[in-house]
Amino acid sequence: MDYLLLPFLSFLVGIIVGLTGIGGASLITPMLIFIFQVPPSIAISSDVVAATLMKVVGSVKHWQQDTLDKEVVKWLALGSVPGSLSGVAILHLIKHTGEQNLDHILLRLLGVTILLITLLALVQLLLMTFFPKFSLPALPKFDLTTTWGRILTITIGAILGCVVGLTSVSSGSVFALVLIGFFRLDARKLVGTDISQAAILLLFTSLGHLSLGTVDWNLVLPIWLGSVPGVLLGAKICQITPQRPLRFIIYAILMMVSWKLVYQV
Repeated sequence: MDYLLLPFLSFLVGIIVGLTGIGGASLITPMLIFIFQVPPSIAISSDVVAATLMKVVGSVKHWQQDTLDKEVVKWLALGSVPGSLSGVAILHLIKHTGEQNLDHILLRLLGVTILLITLLALVQLLLMTFFPKFSLPALPKFDLTTTWGRILTITIGAILGCVVGLTSVSSGSVFALVLIGFFRLDARKLVGTDISQAAILLLFTSLGHLSLGTVDWNLVLPIWLGSVPGVLLGAKICQITPQRPLRFIIYAILMMVSWKLVYQV
């Protein structure tokens, strides 16, 4: 393990996250697997723990600024936390039965998850770029003052939480689409709500992955060292960087990464 290369690459990933908002797990976990030859189970668990610090620090700031919707955070967390723990429980079951190769399963599951999320984001970006007047039918807005709205919110949180527990991916990117589509959050509260729900989700998911015994602190600490200042720098320069060309490049890279993960032999 090159302990200088890992913080440097994590720093670059942090810049990309700060610039584009694209989830760090979609980049860091494949980086650990392909460049540093880390087994998928260790890469995923270590990335979950590493991502938690950034999300918690960011969420505290947003809570202080009141730039989040606390009701949305609460009801999503009521679904996503048990959902993520269910995902970790599935990993426990696979690991202890020994009937299936955990790394083999996670490699393909991670690839499929990144592929689906990237395709969804890419389609949205293409529509915005080439068909700016095209508008899809509006999704129903969840009303958290009603029982049905709360049930739907908890259900979506549980499904996405399970995916995060299994793969570490989508704690931010897919949840952001949910916040836009079903809650109509304005830009001022979107980022804070997304980061805060992800912080709660990843905090409990991290505890689950720690219980698996697959977290490598020799990976977590260098990732923290590089990614935290990278995110701060990326956020600073995002206003002067052309977003759409950069996103196209990142999505193309993610498509290739996900394809290799799915068909890794």
